[in-house]
Amino acid sequence: MATLPTYSMFIGGKWVQSESGKTYPAINPTTGETIGFVPEGTREDARKAIAAAREAQPKLAKMTVWERSKLLLKLADAIEKRREELARILSLEQGHVYLTESLPEVDLTALNFRNAAEHIKWLETPVIPVQDPNKRVITIRQPRGVYAVLTPFNFPMAIPSEYLPYALAAGNTVVWVPSPTTSICAIKLMETLVEGGLPEGFVNLVTGPGSVVGDEIVANPGTDAIAMTGGSETGKKVAERAAGKPLLLELGGNGPTIVLEDADLERAVKQIAKAAFFAAGQVCSATERVFVHKRLKEDFVDAITEEARSYRLGDPFDTQTMMGPLNNQGVVMKMKKHIADALDKGAKLVFGGKQPEGLSGQNFFEPTIITDFTPDSLVNLEETFGPIIPIVGFDDEEEAWQYIEACDLGLVSAVFTKDINKAWRWAERLRTGIVVVNDFSNYWETHIPFGGMAGKRSGIGRLGGKYTLLEMTDLKTIAFHIE
Repeated sequence: MATLPTYSMFIGGKWVQSESGKTYPAINPTTGETIGFVPEGTREDARKAIAAAREAQPKLAKMTVWERSKLLLKLADAIEKRREELARILSLEQGHVYLTESLPEVDLTALNFRNAAEHIKWLETPVIPVQDPNKRVITIRQPRGVYAVLTPFNFPMAIPSEYLPYALAAGNTVVWVPSPTTSICAIKLMETLVEGGLPEGFVNLVTGPGSVVGDEIVANPGTDAIAMTGGSETGKKVAERAAGKPLLLELGGNGPTIVLEDADLERAVKQIAKAAFFAAGQVCSATERVFVHKRLKEDFVDAITEEARSYRLGDPFDTQTMMGPLNNQGVVMKMKKHIADALDKGAKLVFGGKQPEGLSGQNFFEPTIITDFTPDSLVNLEETFGPIIPIVGFDDEEEAWQYIEACDLGLVSAVFTKDINKAWRWAERLRTGIVVVNDFSNYWETHIPFGGMAGKRSGIGRLGGKYTLLEMTDLKTIAFHIE
């Protein structure tokens, strides 16, 4: 039997083991088998990474914007060169379907590095007219210093690429803590960046439990700002521990999708299924609750159920597979909990609702359709993060609003209608950072602003192109006195 590899963290330009010598197993969610061992970082490891980032930051800040841009383009080239290898580890450790999810994720990762390289070159600031005839006022953008970056398991290369290249473009060095369940994905991406010529200390990777290494980089005074994608409860803890530091938090979503009476039913069904089942529903912008006009409800439920039946579960490397496993048992248990809660409160199970038989792993879960859930159901109040479509019918729009407003998450929503007036009315009233009209809720291009609404638990700030750069820089005003 072949010996399983033991991987390393990357701190200060060197591949290192944990100061404690401890490791933890990386698990293939498709089979449940161990595929390697990852360093279990300590607070001391995190402090070393912070020190390395702080030492390197002045060097990065002194580079011109064009030099940083050139570096990022080299890193994008390196990612594209190792496209198949990176996609393979995504399927092995995350569970993404290789052809339809893993390869596109690697492509998106490279694109984010290219976008950051371009956007930073055109991040202009104004000269401000003032009353005083002897003053000239200009503004410039400067790096914040050392960024603590925490990323989740659902897109373990694409989501880091929403932060890392933009931090570097802006002149910030990084200490990065990835999700423990997809740490090899992070290590392989880090290897690729090093191969592409990333200077030492610019990005430092520390693996291990978020409660230890993540907490250290968030609370430690050696980091100047925080960027994170993750769950709402984790985001709240991070905000508390990082008190006083700038925050860029992209947190949970449970955005409603509304299908009005005049909607194109066939299109709505196709796009909603796509939004609910892509990446096994492990997407913060996924469709997780659907409100359908009662005149369409029966036909909608029949059609969406047929779509769910058509999804083939299986090995992510099988070209016939449409949906892979959930990444870990925590997500599986959450699916079970939310479904049981909805059914206990009167909802009806139409399709799925359980783990399928005949597949080797323990993390597969059937595409699930339930109807007639109550406003106080967990599927209405919280992010399920799995392949589920809960459906409720409504006659009067205010019936739907009783459900919608019961949830305090506000990331992405969608509306299906042929009436432009209704589309505008719903889009302006929905309290989500993005509203998509007549398309799937997962629609996003990486230069478009993405984030949650104020007063909701879906985050702070905006990701996407220049909007990320605006979040990751300080705006400085300089006033000159002239005679």
